[in-house]
Amino acid sequence: MKTKSTFGIHFVLKRAKTRHGTAPVYARITVDSNRCEISVKKRIPVTNWNKGQGMAKGKSPEIARLNSYLEQIRSQLTGYYQELVVEKALITPDAIRDKFYGIEETGKTLKELVEYHNVSMDLNLKWGTLKNYHTTAKYIELFLQKKMNREDIFLSELNYRFITDFEFYLRKHKPTDHQRPMGNNAVMKHLERLRKMVSMAVRMEWLDKDPFVAYKLHFKKVKREFLTETELAAIEKKKFKMERLNYVRDLFVFACYTGLSYIDVANLAPNNIRKGINGMSWIITQREKTSTPVRIPILKQAQLIIDQYKDHPRSENKGTVFPNISNQKLNSYLKEIADLCEIDKNLTFHIARHTFATTVTLTNGVPIESVSKMLGHTNLKTTQIYAKVVEKKIATDMEALQEKLGNKIKKESSTELKSIC
Repeated sequence: MKTKSTFGIHFVLKRAKTRHGTAPVYARITVDSNRCEISVKKRIPVTNWNKGQGMAKGKSPEIARLNSYLEQIRSQLTGYYQELVVEKALITPDAIRDKFYGIEETGKTLKELVEYHNVSMDLNLKWGTLKNYHTTAKYIELFLQKKMNREDIFLSELNYRFITDFEFYLRKHKPTDHQRPMGNNAVMKHLERLRKMVSMAVRMEWLDKDPFVAYKLHFKKVKREFLTETELAAIEKKKFKMERLNYVRDLFVFACYTGLSYIDVANLAPNNIRKGINGMSWIITQREKTSTPVRIPILKQAQLIIDQYKDHPRSENKGTVFPNISNQKLNSYLKEIADLCEIDKNLTFHIARHTFATTVTLTNGVPIESVSKMLGHTNLKTTQIYAKVVEKKIATDMEALQEKLGNKIKKESSTELKSIC
């Protein structure tokens, strides 16, 4: 924790409280860019105050005694500041003020909450989810340092202003690496994680009031990108000169025909592939993200890719179906594949899962309940998002309806004609 801060004390008059020509004197404590004011219980004629020097002006005994008293206050407050430095405690104007009033601050800090949450949730949250919480913690730390000039704050200092300022910081933050600035939903996810941690603090009685009560998260609906049948075929048939692109293409196509996410493909082991009730090979596993069981019949296109890599040395060494590759590299290579296949979409590995749900299954008439089970969704509404974007399926259904209605009209016309005859 940071122990060195810019510290200052300046005495000011509260002119708004002037009565009969006199105003109360306050000590203004400043730490970095934060400040608070405390009353020194003294009043002085406004005309006898030197605003620039922060002291009374004049040579009368009363003025001399007041200035001497103010210097005692300054020395006392400076002593409290130095105590906090020695204790390596959180140094804030409020902490110095509390020491002056004899109030001991025993509250938890935001960093303590974040650390407690991430340690206590280590066994309850999946690695990917926990990694996201660590990323949010990093942005909280940057915000405190760069925008608040603080290393930490007490939970009691959290308020609606802190939340909205943090939101604004995230929206304006410019990464120094190749990543793009955050979109709205990425900002909301960080705030959602902060809200969950703050809710924990409220439940544990570390915080009396939830500052998120008046704050509403607002996610924007995002179009689920997927590959059309033509685009998928173009990737399947493309032969690349570089072996790494062929391998990434194979993993992507495998996911398009199984609906598995990156982490589930990476963790897929030979014992996850078993014979199903219909004699077909099935993938029987559970989602890494939610631990939801999934059972997926293996289509021919996916089986061919499994067979291609089953004896690969890196697969055997790791005990998985496929050799290991990081998600970051995989998505980077998919950008190259999209360019070479002339596909004008931001191709990521997760698009394969969307493609399975739309182009491979729903579009070909697989019931949405079956698709939901294979994707490992716990709520059918999640799967219905994919159904809304399958225009081809809607067109096919309407054509079938039109044919039924046409046959019905023909039948009724024929019956009516016979009755007339």
